[in-house]
Amino acid sequence: MATAYRPYEPGTEPRGHLVPAALKAPFQDRVWREFLYLVISLPMAILTFVYTITMIALGAGLLITFLGVPVLGAALAGCRALGVVERARARALLRLDVAEPEPVLGRRGGRGGRRGPVAWVGALLRSGTSWRHVIYALIHLPWAVFSFTFAIAFTSYGWGFATYPLWRWVFPRYVDEPGLQVFGDDHGRAFYLDTPFEITATCVVGVLVLLLTPWVMRALTSVDRIMVAGLLGPSRLASRVWELESDRGTVVDTAAADLRRIERDLHDGAQARLVALAMDLGLAKEKLDEDPEAAAKMVDEAHGEVKLALQELRDLARGIHPAILTDRGLGPALSALSARCTVPVTVTVDLPQRPAPAIEGIAYFTVSELLQNISKHSGARTAEVDVWRTEDRVMLQITDDGRGGAGTSAGSGLAGLSERIDAVDGILVVNSPAGGPTTVTAELPWR
Repeated sequence: MATAYRPYEPGTEPRGHLVPAALKAPFQDRVWREFLYLVISLPMAILTFVYTITMIALGAGLLITFLGVPVLGAALAGCRALGVVERARARALLRLDVAEPEPVLGRRGGRGGRRGPVAWVGALLRSGTSWRHVIYALIHLPWAVFSFTFAIAFTSYGWGFATYPLWRWVFPRYVDEPGLQVFGDDHGRAFYLDTPFEITATCVVGVLVLLLTPWVMRALTSVDRIMVAGLLGPSRLASRVWELESDRGTVVDTAAADLRRIERDLHDGAQARLVALAMDLGLAKEKLDEDPEAAAKMVDEAHGEVKLALQELRDLARGIHPAILTDRGLGPALSALSARCTVPVTVTVDLPQRPAPAIEGIAYFTVSELLQNISKHSGARTAEVDVWRTEDRVMLQITDDGRGGAGTSAGSGLAGLSERIDAVDGILVVNSPAGGPTTVTAELPWR
């Protein structure tokens, strides 16, 4: 069975910790960061709205002249610059890390690779990202007014009422009133919070508002998170293109590394052995008439060299793509692979049918590399390999009882393996605490 590894999530604490967590919530830095974000949002929204409306209106009015297009370009460029500030503000106060959107001229400098003011303005006007920044500037102001009002109201009333017994003395001493006035009219009728019951009730209401404030802040900033991520970040299409470009680079680098490895193995192994074999056969040919016994001995040695060269070529071919994987599938191929491991391995493969050949090969070599790591580094006594299908994904889980401590840090073999799996939209999860056991779970697409 697969083992699920999930990061810690707020709100999943045992029941016994819910009350203390709720009491501590108004004092946590997250609440004050979100409050500061909502307070700053109003002046930022006013600045962004005024700039956008002014520049867009000015550019649209000047379209009858040649100045309209560059003014519109400047408006969009300014909106993108303000978007940089908004992303930085969200990153600092909301801990929301939004990637930079696609550059104005892209990676090739626009159409035909041209760069210059005209191409830059044209790219700005054609960019959907630029117009999404304009939309953000227009819709953020009404929301900023709403969220600013609620944030100020809940914070001020919550802390004001909760601490009312501490500052009620101000009214009789400096205002000549018995307490905070709730109601008053021109006929002299007034209602003050001055009795012990009213003071206590006010304090209790303030505490309840304070306990509710963190959830209000979270709800308000969740809308800001959606707007910043959806309008100021890269589009889904651009993100997918960047991801595919990165994956393509990983695939190309991996293929180049495999070709270099094959070339090195051929040059240092079978090729060198065949060169020596050719020289031995040449010497045997020269001695065939003079010393037949020595020639026969040399031919016999050459025959042994041929067998070794053939074995090396078989091993090399198996490293490229084993024949048993092509002919019989992943189950028999992994069983044959585990038989060569220095650690006893139990293999369980539960696949209703064979996945795509490319995925089958990636799964095979993933298990192969992990078993090599177990043999060389883990110090394990036993290992298990489980393979199964979940919907449209192939799941691999390799477990050993070794010393643990494995990770996907930069430069490690698992880091390279993780990059190769990610190149085909796969996921590699490593759970290897010090002292073991180690569980590596790989998820690959079925097709």
